[in-house]
Order: sequence, then structure tokens, then C-alpha cells
Amino acid sequence: MEPLHPLNLDDFSDLIERPDGGIRRDAEERRERLAVRAGALGRLDELGEWLSAAQSAVRVRAIAQPKVVVFAGDHGIAVQEVSGRPAGTAHVLVRELLDGESPLAVLARSMDVPVRVVDAGLDCDPDLLPESVTRHRVRRGSGRIDVEDALTPEETEAAVRLGMAIADEEADSGTDLVVLGDLSVGGTTPASTLIAALCGTDASVVTGRGGTGIDDLAWMRKCAAIRDALRRARPVLGDQLALLGAVGGADLAAATGFLLQAAVRRMPVILDGVVGAACALVAQRAAFRAPDWWLAGQVSGEPAQAKALDRMALNPLLDQGVLVGEGTGALLALPLVRAAAALAAELPERPEPTAAGAAAPAGAV
Repeated sequence: MEPLHPLNLDDFSDLIERPDGGIRRDAEERRERLAVRAGALGRLDELGEWLSAAQSAVRVRAIAQPKVVVFAGDHGIAVQEVSGRPAGTAHVLVRELLDGESPLAVLARSMDVPVRVVDAGLDCDPDLLPESVTRHRVRRGSGRIDVEDALTPEETEAAVRLGMAIADEEADSGTDLVVLGDLSVGGTTPASTLIAALCGTDASVVTGRGGTGIDDLAWMRKCAAIRDALRRARPVLGDQLALLGAVGGADLAAATGFLLQAAVRRMPVILDGVVGAACALVAQRAAFRAPDWWLAGQVSGEPAQAKALDRMALNPLLDQGVLVGEGTGALLALPLVRAAAALAAELPERPEPTAAGAAAPAGAV
């Protein structure tokens, strides 16, 4: 087996192409000919045209094989009590999802959408979960980012390559749209740190209360942890891999690799909350065309997510106040995307007007 070439995320800038602009213009022209006037369907028109460009097809194909892909991990910073859950317990959330008892599981079941969980860095005995989930694990839990790196350089590269490999597997199996989810304890802290570092803002501006709704004291601990992590992030801002290693984590690095390779493979992705937004922002720094392949599924209420989406010019599809994470809010946006595809494909065009006063054909009575 040949040794892998050193990974350079900047290479993705040359590998990722934008969705087909010519096809999008053709789709816009077709939209003007539909019986329902242009603009009457609001953002559904825009979504349909985006899907046309992503699929390189003027008449949009139905979203036939969507998949929820969830990257899971634990974060050492959780020992600082910055989360509403005890450190090292993300595997409990994974088990609830696998057992069909979490909000994401219920919705995915009702929509008949399969869910794939990838353990990138859970802090538990692998025997507690199925081998299909744990076999990709890069390390057991990520480091405490306020005082140490989340990952070694080797682990960072391995995590990014893991995400790339999962994207290839999904694209090769026919997945035509991915809902990207995340499951972690402590994950919003590194996510907020990454966004603050890349947007040049202070810790207090990006510190939210997470899906569990922490109290004021925990919020202050979280703010302090992000502030300390930011000091460690700033010296490596010019190197996306080093940044993910310093203040990210195995699950975040894997999701970043997934987003980049999904764009290479022309596979659209719906983003969920602040963790997905942070990974997307790192990916955008490496490849400026990549966000053209993503949709922002929902507003999570996390201030860091709003800053990241604004920086990437992504306008969320939904604002339903969903805070549970996992990919739940993004999955709620899937029916909207499917509706846009159906409308773009199936609405009839207006009949061509007949010329007034045209001569009657020969033999007409």
C-alpha cells in the first residue's frame, strides 16, 4: 500500500467547483415559463434553482436517497463543567439515538431517512456501542482545549481523512443529500472557539448556553474556557489543520473533512447547529467555493452559529427554536428541500400563446 501524501486542506480550493452556473441560469429561465408566476413560491424557487445547479440538471430530480450522518465525540473541556451533561457521557446520547429514542431518531423514522453514526472520538469502552459505530474512532476523547491541544497532528490528519472517507462512501453508495449532525458533550465550546478565532471576535460574543441550557455560572466557566482556548488558537490561525488540532476535536475535524470531500463529490449538505457551522467555517477558509454546496437548515439560537452563517452568507431555512442538536433542526428542513425539488420538476409550463390573427390552416372550416 502506497503511503498517503501529507494532507493540505488548501488543495481543496482547486478540487471544489461551484454548482453549474449555466444550468442555474437555464433553470431560472424555465421557472419564468411555469404556470405559477415567478416569486409566488418564495424561497422554494431559489431552492429549486440551487438544486438544479447542484444536480447539473434543469429539471430537478427528486431527493431519492437522503442520509443523516452524525459525527460523535467527547471533549476534555467538559471537565470544566461547561456543559449541562457530565464529561464523557456522549455515548449515552449515541445509545438513545441508536435505540430510536432521541428526537432525531423519531423524526428520521417518520421521514424514512436512514441515520449513520460515526464515533470519531467518544470517551467510552468501544464494547458499549456497535462495532459499526466505533470502528472509525481516532482517539478516546479530545484534549482539554484551554490548556492543551485537542489532537496531535497525526490524529488531526486521521480525523479529517476519516470524514473524507465517509463522504466518499456516501457518494459512492448513491446518497444524494446529507443532513449533517453531531453528538457530543462539550462540543459547543470548541465550536465557538473556532468561530471566534476565524471571525476575530471575543469569547463573550460567541458563548451560548448549548442545547442543555446551562446556568449563569456554567456560562461564565464556558466563556473563560473559550477565552483561554482563543489564546492558543490565534498563533495557528493561518493553518486550518493546526487550528483543528489545537482547539477542535476529533468529531469536528472529521466533520470538516466530510464537508470538504462532499463538495468535491458534488453532494449537497444541510447544516444543523453551531458545531456544523464551525466546521463549515474552517472548510470555507480552506476552499472558498465549498459553501455553495451547503444549506443552513435552521437557526439554533447559538450566537456563534449566527456569526459563522453570516460570514458564509448562508441564510437558514427554518427558525423553530429547536435546540436539541444531533441534526434535528437540519432534518426538519429536509421536507422543504424535497418540496422545492418536486415543485421545480413537476409544475407545468404555460402554454405558448397563439399569434393573434394568424391565418387559419388550409382545410379549416
